[in-house]
Amino acid sequence: MKKWKCTVCGYIHEGKQPPENCPVCGTPNYRFILFDHLPEQVEADLKFALGAEAKAQVRNQAFAEKAEAEGYAGVARLFRAVAEAERVHASEYLKYFENLIGTTEENLQTAFENEIRAHNEGYAPLIRNALEAKREDVAWSFSRSRDVEARHAKLYKEALTAMVVDREVDYHVCQVCGYVFDAEPPDVCPVCKAVRSSFRHVP
Repeated sequence: MKKWKCTVCGYIHEGKQPPENCPVCGTPNYRFILFDHLPEQVEADLKFALGAEAKAQVRNQAFAEKAEAEGYAGVARLFRAVAEAERVHASEYLKYFENLIGTTEENLQTAFENEIRAHNEGYAPLIRNALEAKREDVAWSFSRSRDVEARHAKLYKEALTAMVVDREVDYHVCQVCGYVFDAEPPDVCPVCKAVRSSFRHVP
């Protein structure tokens, strides 16, 4: 007998096939996955597909912005629709990696550790390679991202505390470098020096 897991509510079903609908939450059978170890090559393929779809989403959003700026509203809508489809695909593949998503507290801790790692280790070789290639502009882009990662780590740590006291926080993101401010945005971005109007409120 196989074990099938509902990716919506976590219900485990035993049988040759998943049920037509989850008896707990009612979701259809295509939302079930085998509750079993992934073969190494299949796991690698899923990670590749997840990364490709996530990149395609961002790329199509950028294409939509360009089409909008050039006055092609219909084309922009198409790019945004396809970007949303790519997000759906990425979410589909993400469900196979149960260990990637834990409780909110665990996710904040994981996100904090990832940002610290990116700041302390991840960007150093990228910056060095760009400088060696005489591309200071690329090195500056990497440096800004590295500096913002440290800010993200601080925000994750503060969010863990905010969870305990149930405090709501308003966030604004610099559209130039990605700096996140957890209150009214500053007059000047502390990382890239962009002006206050460069910050976008994230509801």
